[in-house]
Amino acid sequence: MQPFDNNEHPHRRFNPLTGEWILVSPHRAKRPWQGQKESANSATLPQYDPACYLCAGNERSDGTRNDNYTDVYVFNNDFPSLLQEEVAPQADSSPLFQLKPERGINKVICFSPRHDLTLPEMELEAIEKVVDAWKEQYIELGSRDFINHVQIFENKGAVMGCSNPHPHGQIWAQSSLPTNVEKTQANLKSYYDKNGTSLLADYLAEELNRRERIISENEHFAVLVPFWATWPYETLIISKRHFGNITQMTADERTAFAAILKTITVKYDNLFETSFPYSSGIHQTPTDGQDHPEWHFHMHFYPPLLRSATVKKFMVGYEMMAEAQRDISPEKSAAVLRELSEVHYKQK
Repeated sequence: MQPFDNNEHPHRRFNPLTGEWILVSPHRAKRPWQGQKESANSATLPQYDPACYLCAGNERSDGTRNDNYTDVYVFNNDFPSLLQEEVAPQADSSPLFQLKPERGINKVICFSPRHDLTLPEMELEAIEKVVDAWKEQYIELGSRDFINHVQIFENKGAVMGCSNPHPHGQIWAQSSLPTNVEKTQANLKSYYDKNGTSLLADYLAEELNRRERIISENEHFAVLVPFWATWPYETLIISKRHFGNITQMTADERTAFAAILKTITVKYDNLFETSFPYSSGIHQTPTDGQDHPEWHFHMHFYPPLLRSATVKKFMVGYEMMAEAQRDISPEKSAAVLRELSEVHYKQK
């Protein structure tokens, strides 16, 4: 029997955050794909677009005019997926037709008045203001008695369904724990109850010791390709200190978090020399008023690009019918990202 090689032999990996498995088929990608270059067809954006409903001073679709903002700007989403009004639940005796009303608040956060900038091209001080806005919104929305979860996220790029290139993210606050968060909560709590320690603190300690999937780190945060990564260049930012949410960051951690955000997003853009699309989101303690010592602050990045600026990975076939699968190993994708410059390609 051959000895196992995780860079050659198909195998499954376990995700302790979700309790799910992923199939890895590294023999289908003998080498990393960094040698393939293919530029995306993308026009240079103006600093200000008079037709953009997110630019400072412009009118939005509902007739509201944006403030003439100079840094970060937050407003209620004009097309919210959740509504604040409380409604009576519909009675249904069948367990096969369960439903319950869901209340919530949706907000949009513009990162900058510059229409042509994204996080990797913003100055560190500007990214710190984005972090401050995330913190303010987590406090404000989480203090509502009917809000039990605040999801901060960004969809970057048209391929991720982003309808406007202006640099912005969203915040959805709601009364229930969403499905993926509920899974994570259960697994974090199970581990904490059994071991008395944070799952992600222990995991990060192992990763820092092995150094196989670490991309970059500073005094307070590390960014890595998780052992169980699904997307080709998926990454995870984890705080080195065990704390549950953004309100518990020190001033130094705030700066370090902004710095690691800039580092990974610059590396993403440098990978294929394009404005790299992704969905990213912060996972932190629910706002249900309960103690959650099991939670450990972290942020996910899920990018779809596979081999170039135009070649994407899709979840199809086996992945939709059976379980997630990837070809390039997490170790190889981490090595590719690790070697990339932290200076944006446009500045070279």
